[in-house]
Amino acid sequence: MSDSSDSEATQAAAKPNIVKRMYLWVLHWAETPYGTPALFGLSFAESSFFPIPPDVLQIALSISKPKRSFYYATVSMVASVLGAIVGWYIGYALWAGLGQFFMDYVPGVNQENFDAVEGLYTAYGFLAITMAAFTPLPYKVFTIAAGIFGVSLPVLIVASILGRSARFFSVATCIFFFGPSVKEFIDKYFELATILFTILLIGGFLLIKVVLH
Repeated sequence: MSDSSDSEATQAAAKPNIVKRMYLWVLHWAETPYGTPALFGLSFAESSFFPIPPDVLQIALSISKPKRSFYYATVSMVASVLGAIVGWYIGYALWAGLGQFFMDYVPGVNQENFDAVEGLYTAYGFLAITMAAFTPLPYKVFTIAAGIFGVSLPVLIVASILGRSARFFSVATCIFFFGPSVKEFIDKYFELATILFTILLIGGFLLIKVVLH
């Protein structure tokens, strides 16, 4: 009985949890010829409907080719801004038909978050978008809400360029100067990094409220 329990425990420990499996799935694209297109697609989707942030793949690609770190940051930024435009259009023109689907199935998209974002947009539209683009907040909530609440598309584009550039080029700078040690930290302390990311996610909303109010 003890041997059976030990075997099951060993198998459970060896099997990554769902978050780690998702991380590994994203990471595996760095080992294929499609790493850059995958980074573009992931960055694009994350700004409008997909829950996985592109930073992990950007880090992996940059570590494999440190001299191209800023190129990968540019790919992430451009795709993310294009995705933000799609998110805005979803909120502006398609929300009546797609709203319930997003509420039910897209992580981070819920009425509570939209209510919080509406107040921020009413008073600080541009600055709220810029800060959200930089922090680990679910950016899709801000891009979709921008369309719903009538934030102009040029404002969204400019704010997205500033915030997304600051975020992705910060990652590129770390890789350029510290290289493989960044990936080693993620691999070794992934569970801790997940907890810290969650704390930052919550702290991001608090930071915006403190700074803007």
